[in-house]
Amino acid sequence: MALLKTVEQKFFQAEIPYKPMGKYAHFLTIRITESYPLFQTDAELNKARVRAGVKDKTTISRLSMFKRKQSTPERLVGRELLRNYGLMTAEECEYNVNFAMDNPDCIIYGFAIGDSGSEKSKVVVDTAFSITAFDESHETFTLNAPYENGTMASKGENGSKPGEVTSRINQQDHIRPQVFFPSIVTLKDPTEASFLYVFNNILRTRHYGAQTTRTGRVRNELIGVVFADGEITSNLRWTQAIYDQMKSNNTINPPDPLDEDDVITAAKNAIEALMADEFIVHTDFIGDTFVSLINEVKTLTGSEKGIQTILQKADAEAKAYANKHISKKKTAAKAGKE
Repeated sequence: MALLKTVEQKFFQAEIPYKPMGKYAHFLTIRITESYPLFQTDAELNKARVRAGVKDKTTISRLSMFKRKQSTPERLVGRELLRNYGLMTAEECEYNVNFAMDNPDCIIYGFAIGDSGSEKSKVVVDTAFSITAFDESHETFTLNAPYENGTMASKGENGSKPGEVTSRINQQDHIRPQVFFPSIVTLKDPTEASFLYVFNNILRTRHYGAQTTRTGRVRNELIGVVFADGEITSNLRWTQAIYDQMKSNNTINPPDPLDEDDVITAAKNAIEALMADEFIVHTDFIGDTFVSLINEVKTLTGSEKGIQTILQKADAEAKAYANKHISKKKTAAKAGKE
């Protein structure tokens, strides 16, 4: 029985296919920082030197949010839900340690376990870029590690000299709040359950970036879903088109942060213009048509009965896929070793 009334079933596969079948669901997401997250490699914030807009050919540096910085937190949220509702245990499936190979996380987001088997991710996420320039989107903080007395001055701890000021001071660049990262999350050959599973993971995920920090709060604002028979525009081009829109409307005024309403309006206008130039068959849920869809999804995922139904259906599909395709690989691999 169909769970969604706002989306025709023709956009979904009846079961998870073994080979690509040319159906795509693209989630149009604006990731908004709400604290001071870290998207970094080798202790430096990730950034890229790119053109400011599609029309504006000025070159600027933009913050980068690499693809794994986006997909990993979202799949971990899904794994948490599967464990919470008894569809997976920590012992049988541990992320990047021991994959069970037969649950929604493993089948939808993929895994690789050497000779034991692998499954390519059906969720495609590319690097996202900040709308505003690097210099306007980050700031440097001085970090310290005080003694238990709450000060930086020693009271003789561990043989130190009383009154000596600790040298445990460091500097770290952080991304500012209200920095916007347009990001398109693509699900290949979605079933209705896998579509809702990924949709729910995006809506629920609240923290991105360095997992060891106490910051990293990010909110995902979905502005639409595009069903198509191919891939659509890139994150970078969408970001550049948004920049052009906002610049022409004089809504980029550094050092002030961007207004969220202005960003959402520009993002919708930009993606509609970009989709009009695409050479693929597509059905867009943007604006008013998306409101009905997201309200229906929120109603489903906001109740215990609804989320259990989604997870159980996704789990049944994953296990059916694993029994049909992955079990054969495991048996063949074992036979080859004997």
